[in-house]
Amino acid sequence: MNLALLGNLFGGLGLFLIGMRLMTTGLKQAAGRSLRKILGEWTKSPGRGLFSGFMITALVQSSSAVTVAVIGFVNAGLITLSQSIGVIYGSNIGTTVTGWIVAAVGFSVNLKAFALPVIALGALLRLTGPTRRRAFFGDAFSGFGLFLMGISTLQMAFKGIESSIDLTAFANMGTLSIPVFIGVGLMLTLLMQSSSAAMALVLTATVSGLLDLNQGAAAVIGTNIGTTSTAALSVIGATVSAKKVATGHIIFNIITAIVALILLPVLIKIILFGMDLFAFKNDPAVILALFHTVFNILGVLVLWPFTGKLVSFIEKRFASLEDQRGRPKYLDNNVISTPTLALDALSLEMERIGQLARRIVRKGLNSNFSYGALPADKEALDRLIEAGRSFCARLQSRALTEQQGQQVATALRVLQYFRTAGALCASIEKKRLKPAIDMLGKDADMITVFKESCIGVVNVADNPCSEEFCKIDNMLHDMLSAYQDLKAKLLEAGGNGNIPVPEMVEQLELFSKIRRIVRQTAKGAVYRAAMRQDIGICCPTNTVKFAWNRHW
Repeated sequence: MNLALLGNLFGGLGLFLIGMRLMTTGLKQAAGRSLRKILGEWTKSPGRGLFSGFMITALVQSSSAVTVAVIGFVNAGLITLSQSIGVIYGSNIGTTVTGWIVAAVGFSVNLKAFALPVIALGALLRLTGPTRRRAFFGDAFSGFGLFLMGISTLQMAFKGIESSIDLTAFANMGTLSIPVFIGVGLMLTLLMQSSSAAMALVLTATVSGLLDLNQGAAAVIGTNIGTTSTAALSVIGATVSAKKVATGHIIFNIITAIVALILLPVLIKIILFGMDLFAFKNDPAVILALFHTVFNILGVLVLWPFTGKLVSFIEKRFASLEDQRGRPKYLDNNVISTPTLALDALSLEMERIGQLARRIVRKGLNSNFSYGALPADKEALDRLIEAGRSFCARLQSRALTEQQGQQVATALRVLQYFRTAGALCASIEKKRLKPAIDMLGKDADMITVFKESCIGVVNVADNPCSEEFCKIDNMLHDMLSAYQDLKAKLLEAGGNGNIPVPEMVEQLELFSKIRRIVRQTAKGAVYRAAMRQDIGICCPTNTVKFAWNRHW
């Protein structure tokens, strides 16, 4: 084997992987909200989930993209784990489409003559619309062209090294050779982190004569097992929901591989018999593509009746991890690669952070900021905010649209509002500031009016899709008026000597901090609601409009 052959082999593999990555990323970005919308509407039952999982995976050529979307929906509570398992079933069948593309196009046309115009079309779309959706379609076309160029180069490389590598020793091992080539397929998928890429490589090697049919079939089984490595690696440090979905994915693929291994000789004979019966050409690529599809469908048929038990097993396995204080529930590194889904997750986590911040403020107002769990609540809030900021930083490193960049900036702004509110609550608790009701005498009810108006603003902020939320601006105005009245009364009492000046200053500091706490909490809720509308997950029947008065 000379250097030129090695160059063709690794160069073709590089073209293949870059093309696959570019095609998948372009299609995911082009799908955007459509991916979320289709999955959201077509996963209401396991059967519909199977169909949607198949269709979207076939379109975007990435089961990982579909799995990430499913994780986001399970995190959000929009679909159940049982429904997500249906999508995983369909996604595994959908990923077999790559084999059919390679079998149908990769070995029946002049690849270079076909690939170069496709790359040119992709470049044209990218250059004429760099900020529009067609730019992502351009990336997908260019990726597909590179994908085909890689296959062409690999074909030449495999034909050149076929005479240099003798695999007959493995073939003479009989059934013992099967585990060896399962391991080959597994390692290819582990190295390339793409079962579709490994599958196409196996098909190319088989058509080129490097592998025989049984060896190729065993390697295909290995790629199916290897794809679980992506799921396993992606959930390290991930949310509980992500771990549940990944566990379902791993269990399905392992059981499917066992079914395929047991039935391997029988399935190959049935496929060959069927092709002879209908007078089809015994093309190794078509045979392996059909084998891949058939055993994945068989895996679904085997597991479908036991889906309920599988879900129960997974739920019990992760039951102890469901509630961990200060741990993000929705933020998951898996969704970073798809900004639309990442922004959904970020919005949901910010709502959770907002709920905790409002809980601290509400309980603080009702207890004069002296309830026992305040330090622990504040610590949990700080951890969640820090996780949110880190998530935003990772998201900013991706290719975002201008609108998506603005949404990330809004998210950081919201997180800062909640952080300030929490810090002010902790400051009041630390200084042990208390309202001096007795000092105001007959005017003490002004404190009650102020606190009630504060609690009213915080309560309304809990539901951004309610009609009352649209009035939060007016409620905040009333709260500030109550504060100004109380402040004037304290200054008057201090000036008249009815309240000692140090105590007056302390009271002014207390109520000023409470005013700031409520304003920061309200601002966080308002900006978060605006972001939520921008990414399309607010209640469609309630359009929130705000009058941005001077006090904002």
